[in-house]
This record gives sequence, structure tokens and C-alpha cells, in this order.
Amino acid sequence: MIRTLCAASFKVVGAAQPKLLTDVTSRYLHSTYDVAVVGAGIVGLATARELILRHPSLSFVLLEKEKELAVHQSGHNSGVIHSGIYYTPGSLKARLCVRGATLAYEYCEKKGLPYKRCGKLIVAVEQEEIPRLKALHERGLKNNVRDLSIVDSKGIREREPYCRGIMALDSPYTGIVDWRMVALRYGADFVETGGKVVTEYEVSNISTVRESPAGSTEGMKYPIAITDKKGNEVRCRYALTCGGLYSDRLSQISGCSPEPRIVPFRGDYLVLKPEKHYLVKGNIYPVPDPRFPFLGVHFTPRMDGNIWLGPNAVLAFKREGYKMLDFNIRDFADALSFRGLQKLVMRNLSYGIGEMYRGLNIRAQVKNLQKYIPEISPSDVIRGPTGVRAQALDRNGNLVDDFVFDGGVGEVGSRVLHVRNAPSPAATSSLAIAEMIADEVESRFSL
Repeated sequence: MIRTLCAASFKVVGAAQPKLLTDVTSRYLHSTYDVAVVGAGIVGLATARELILRHPSLSFVLLEKEKELAVHQSGHNSGVIHSGIYYTPGSLKARLCVRGATLAYEYCEKKGLPYKRCGKLIVAVEQEEIPRLKALHERGLKNNVRDLSIVDSKGIREREPYCRGIMALDSPYTGIVDWRMVALRYGADFVETGGKVVTEYEVSNISTVRESPAGSTEGMKYPIAITDKKGNEVRCRYALTCGGLYSDRLSQISGCSPEPRIVPFRGDYLVLKPEKHYLVKGNIYPVPDPRFPFLGVHFTPRMDGNIWLGPNAVLAFKREGYKMLDFNIRDFADALSFRGLQKLVMRNLSYGIGEMYRGLNIRAQVKNLQKYIPEISPSDVIRGPTGVRAQALDRNGNLVDDFVFDGGVGEVGSRVLHVRNAPSPAATSSLAIAEMIADEVESRFSL
């Protein structure tokens, strides 16, 4: 028998409070919806918002396993509004980032959300980095990134008086914002337009069913059942999942391929002590080294006035493991047994060992930072927050650098769409990504 969902078994969120979204709007929640969205990170929230704005006559529910919204990647990122410099010209990532940054600034202005357009310098400290820096400049111009320019050492000092470098790429359009605040505002928009948000709903199965919900007279209008670990069930016509760190597992429970696999990488930040904040004005980034899979340490001002330094990138032993000793046997075994991770590790063994060492040794991490600001010393920093990145890998150990959609086959596949990879910079691109996913949903489901 299909049970009607009761707010006593999980929290129903519905009031338009952009910071918390915690008020209960009704004691009982309907068990049937036109569209269910699983995952209330920034991509899920932005997409749910976009869909309901396009289709206000349809009924929507957003299902989230945590007590609050946007608490994982969306609440643990660097807070940067990227401008779109790094990505291959013409690629989806490049187009989405450039458009996403424009939309993000416009959205913050419209909603009164605070942000700072503090700029970014990508700094070359060695002669061998200059050709790569100039190539980045050309790439950024092809991507239509605003106001890019190359500056010399004098130009660097004018912008960042304590930064050492011989040449830099100046991106004044880069900014910072509290992305979790933005994500919660997306959720408020969704609720204000008539959507329902249910928290503490951890999905255990997505399947088709052949009987009507109890008491329903609408036949098989809602053939998709989304069940949680407590046995509650939501019925819908169509389902969309934006599962972040669990996107591969959500796909598999509805019969999709196990690949690409999500492998969690933890990034540990240091924080500059307040009395040393004068050393950094805007974002300071290294020139990317193509030999290594991740970007490297950088200097990031925050909206609260803090300055984050880092992060490193090491394998996390738990998908939501924000502490060094956090461990989950299933997550650990899944990662280590995956041939793709084994190949990635073997190709980058020395780099990985170095990242682990720098994660344990503050002096070693500060030594990297001193390449850019020599005045920083180990006594000027403390250990700071940590984030976990949902890195999609293929079986050959390649970082999956583009969006992956999946639905599987059969009856489920015709009514379910999984966003299996929404790569960085997903926060910056969130509104543009939402447009793309909504287009895909409309195309597949003929909404």
C-alpha cells in the first residue's frame, strides 16, 4: 500500500526564508507531483527554480537528505565568481561559466545579495610559466571574458602590493559571494512560486510502479516512485536527480551504468590571521600546470573578511568526510577498487604524495604560498575549513570534464533524468546550468 507522506516522519520546508527555509507550511504533504527533483545543492536548487518559473502550473517537489539545504559542496566552496578563463574555447564549460557569471551578478543585484567584484590575478613567478600564462590570456579572450589584460611586475604590485611575480593575467570581472546564501535564495524563489521542499528524505530507490497511490482516482498518472530509507514514498510523473557526491549511486539505483564514478577529493584550507589581511586584496591564483590534475593553492578573500589559503587535493576516505580522519568503509572500498582511480593515482603518484604531505605539514603548504607572497610565515596562518569535491572519473582514470546526463533504459529511463556530473565551476555557472538542464528536461519529457 502506498502511504501518504506525513510531516511527522520528516521535515517539510516551505516558507520563503532565504537564509534558513525551515518553517513548516503544512502538516501533511501530498504524495503526488508532476516533477520531483532530488538533491538540494546549488545545481538542484537552481534547476528546480528554473523549471517552476517556466512551468508554474505544474506541481514540483524538491527532496533533500539533509536537515538543511546546500550544506555540502554548495556550502564548502571557495566563494569565487569565476570569469571563464581556463576552459577550452567553445566548450560547454566555457559558455556556461561566462554566461553564468553574468547571470550571477545580475541575480545578486536583483535580490540584494552582497558580493564583491574584487578581481583576480593569475601570477607567473617563473619564466617557464609565461607561455602558459599568455595561452590562458588568448583562451580567455576567445571565451569573451570581460576586461582581461596582461600586466607586468609593476602592474602586479599596483594591484597586490605584497605579491611577487614577473607577469600576471588580470581578471577584474572575477568576484566573490557567499554561494550558500545564493543557493538558499534560489530555494526561496522555488517555494515562493509554489514548490515544496522536503528535507531529511534520503532516497533509497527510484522505480516504476503499476498501481495507483492509495486513494487516488487518477490511474497511472504518477508512475515513478521515489522511496526513502524510512519507507516513505513520493509519486511523480517525472524525476530529475542532482545528487552531487552521490550522483553515481542515485543513477545506479534506477538501473544506470556505474560509470562515470564519483571519487571524493578533500581540499584543506589555511586561514590568514586577521592582522595579516593587509597582505591580500583580491584573488591570487597560480598558473595551472598541465602535468597535474588540480589547480594548486591560491589566495581567496571571503565575504566575511577572512582570507582562505589553499586548498590541497587529497583522496577523501568518506564522501562527506570533511575531517582528516573521517572514514566510511563503503566509500573507501568503492574508491580504491575502482580501476579509474588506480590509474589516476599511478599517473600522479608523486603529486599525490606531495599533496598529502602538504596537508599534514603547514610549513610545507606555506612554502608554496611564499612563492607569491614571501612575507607570509607559518605563524601567520591557522588551519581552516575543508571542502569535498565530487570528482567524476572514467575507467581510464581521466577526470570527466563535461556534463553527463543519464536516464537508463526502459520505463524508468523514459521518465528519469540524472545529472551525473556538473563540473566546477558549477556554482558560478548555476543559473546557466539550470537553463541547460531545464531545456534537457523539457526535451526528454515534453513538458
